[in-house]
Amino acid sequence: MADRVTVIGWDGSPLTAAARAALGAATLVAGAAHHLALPEVPPAAERIRLGSVALAARRITGHRGTAVVLADGDPGFFGVVRTLRAPEFGLEVEVVPGVSSVAAAFARAGMAWDDAQVVVAHRRTLRRAVNVCRAHTKVAVLTSPGAGPAELGLLMEGVHRTFVICEELGTDREQVTVVTSDKAADHTWRDPNLVIVIGGTATVTDGGGWIAGRDPSAAPRGWTLPAEAYGGLMGEGELEPLRAAQLARLGPRVGDLVWDIGCGSGAFATEAARAGAAVIAVDRDLRACERTEANARAFGLQLQIVPGIAPHVLENLPEPDVVRVGGGGLAVVSAVADRRPQRIVAHAATRDEAELLGRDLTEHGYRVECALLQSVELDTRAWTETERSVAFLLSGVLPDRTA
Repeated sequence: MADRVTVIGWDGSPLTAAARAALGAATLVAGAAHHLALPEVPPAAERIRLGSVALAARRITGHRGTAVVLADGDPGFFGVVRTLRAPEFGLEVEVVPGVSSVAAAFARAGMAWDDAQVVVAHRRTLRRAVNVCRAHTKVAVLTSPGAGPAELGLLMEGVHRTFVICEELGTDREQVTVVTSDKAADHTWRDPNLVIVIGGTATVTDGGGWIAGRDPSAAPRGWTLPAEAYGGLMGEGELEPLRAAQLARLGPRVGDLVWDIGCGSGAFATEAARAGAAVIAVDRDLRACERTEANARAFGLQLQIVPGIAPHVLENLPEPDVVRVGGGGLAVVSAVADRRPQRIVAHAATRDEAELLGRDLTEHGYRVECALLQSVELDTRAWTETERSVAFLLSGVLPDRTA
């Protein structure tokens, strides 16, 4: 095992004295091509072109001498330190950090970033990164080849955002460009790059916040809120007990895309967005669409509202992770199941209707559960019944999509 392993973060500025001392004593240096070309790298040191960090860690484990790993920015922030410290390699490392590319990008933009979400976009995680950009007002996206600004812009069709694209930060070729999301695909962007995605109005806290990202204390407590929070009257399919059960079955989370079909007042869509998910709310009634948008804005949330008649309006929507079917019956449930979301919830007024929907979901390969939900609301001043609701709740889980 190497006698000493130092990880040096480089942000384009001159190396610190500690970094130069560690590099000067190195007998093995691992890094990207532009790192290995630095004049401070000892000519006699063994050099490893850094591709797979795991492979480099194995080489370092078998090395007898002093090793240095060079990485861009802060190597402890979505960087190489996590892999090098994995138990399978047993490496103890010293870290000399540089300024992270995220911090540098926000500095170039002149913006605070303690309220930003930070995501990594690879080909396999690009869709989830896009969903975070749909749901949040400020996101930094650490891109990669094939999952860059152009791909982000294409997948955000129908959602307006501003992109601040930072190319080759810390080099002589550094460039910062501001474009709207729909124009990002019209350009060819140089790697490496980082995208700051801005949209909507962020909540401003006097004196600064207390937690990075979205401040949970800015929203009222409760997974679901009473009808009064959304402007009053709701349909049978939107009453709070049913909404709570639907949210529990779907479990919307950051990185998910939720479809709310038959959004009505927007109560469920708003509550899914409060959980951090991206939401597309669909309704045939333009007044329902307007009400949903107004309720979401009141909570400072970002929704995409799509007016139209399901199932036809669903054809060109991006792939969902979980779906609430609030209206449309068997035709809509079947069309949704064809898109293979991980989870689906629907409700029915009668057992016969519930059985029809459940059989269709089963035929589509879903594991189906059905429960009869009955709730009675009492006026506690006189302990008299004020409202009663009964509904069959159906939920379907796709066994081959459990993540």
